[in-house]
Amino acid sequence: MKKLTMITALFGASLAQAQVAPQQGHWRGTFAFPAGQEAPFNFELKGQTAYLLNGTERFELKGVTQKGDSLFFPVEVYDAVLAAKIDSPTQLSGAFKRSVTDSGIPFKAEFGKKHRFFEVTPVANVSLKGKWDVTIGDDKGNARQVVGVFDQVGSKLTGTFLTTTGDFRYLEGTVKGEEFFLSAFSGSNPTLIRGKVSGNELTGEFIGFRGNQTIKGVRNEKAALPDAYHLTTLKEGASTLHFAFPDAFTGKTVSLKDPKYQGKAVIVTVLGSWCPNCVDEAQFLAPWYKANRARGVEIIGLSFERKNDPAFAKTRLEALKNRFGVEYDLLFAGVADKKYASSVLPELSEVLSFPTTIYIDRSGKVTKIHTGYTGPATGAYYEEFVKEFNADVNQLLATEAPKSTAAAGGK
Repeated sequence: MKKLTMITALFGASLAQAQVAPQQGHWRGTFAFPAGQEAPFNFELKGQTAYLLNGTERFELKGVTQKGDSLFFPVEVYDAVLAAKIDSPTQLSGAFKRSVTDSGIPFKAEFGKKHRFFEVTPVANVSLKGKWDVTIGDDKGNARQVVGVFDQVGSKLTGTFLTTTGDFRYLEGTVKGEEFFLSAFSGSNPTLIRGKVSGNELTGEFIGFRGNQTIKGVRNEKAALPDAYHLTTLKEGASTLHFAFPDAFTGKTVSLKDPKYQGKAVIVTVLGSWCPNCVDEAQFLAPWYKANRARGVEIIGLSFERKNDPAFAKTRLEALKNRFGVEYDLLFAGVADKKYASSVLPELSEVLSFPTTIYIDRSGKVTKIHTGYTGPATGAYYEEFVKEFNADVNQLLATEAPKSTAAAGGK
């Protein structure tokens, strides 16, 4: 609330002014990127709730408020806000801000527009449908291999990129002639991608507010990433994890040695509330835990946050907890840095990704470690992940608990 009040002051809104309400329904917005580039996004406004629209996703933003001639869309889970001036009932202009001192990414929006890139549907002369081996590079010579997975109906294009740390979530766009255009905005950083297809090759750019990256790809229906279960491993001689971190809400120190976890299967997830793939994982784990905890399974979230500050971490994790109804333990493990995370989880070879998910059987032994997360935007890949996750947990529960804990019912 303090953040919204301060941003209101920045926008100069006056409660004394007669309020002009924005139209309810579908809007099309565009973020202003450098060099005149525009990253389009779509949303629907329904009372005090807005929905960011990306492909099949409707990312809910509750608590939309109007103060004078200003409208605020709080993105609580990412500690951000879309702050706009109501220029008219059908026109908005403002910025996407992560803090009151952040100048933000400018945007404007128009009511009644449902198209993404082109108001008149273009003709597509090429198809991106299928799988692609893709290299993403920057001007410093860094490159990473990813897999592009796309669906195309006519000129409408949807899909995502799979990486060893997660996926790019829901991308939506258009094919026009031999060119393709993709964008996404679900409350984190806006994404804009432009490129061209020639035969079985594609080239293009990831265009960001603070810099661009090149894209080169080759069509390959066998494109695949390294096995996510073999990227992070236990160090030689280790069989489990030894950690003790404070509960983010109570401050009480929690470890795997606590009676609550004895004789149970335990899923430990290394996360950050700022991480879109971690948010996707929480959206899956929260209802899954409610439905399965009675079977003798627990989940512990080890959260690494942008600030090494317990009060800040509590606020950020409260937003995550409230959004998805998280009932498993969330611990504050420190600052969001992979090297730091590796240092406080010394049994692991290395923490390569937020999230990283660790499977521990009823005897307390780590059986599997999964790097990254395959979210719902990946379609069949996500369905396969859910199937594997449930099979893995069933296997954990099938292991025999130590007699000392089994006799006590795991309490």
